[in-house]
Amino acid sequence: MYQMVRARLGALVGGVARAVRRQAARRDAGMVTSEYAMGIVAAVAFAVILYKVVTSGTVSAELQGIVKGALNARM
Repeated sequence: MYQMVRARLGALVGGVARAVRRQAARRDAGMVTSEYAMGIVAAVAFAVILYKVVTSGTVSAELQGIVKGALNARM
């Protein structure tokens, strides 16, 4: 009985391992040039938006207040 259970379990695990190896072989190895270009465009757009927000009057004043408070803190 033990050998029969072990054989069935081995067959099940072996089948799963083969399926995982087949799936890994089908996976794409990396991005293509167009995907890199879209990633760069998105990163630049995000950087521009972040720059505009940080350099706006309200945020700039708030950041300056935080830095001044940190520099004037008592130790």
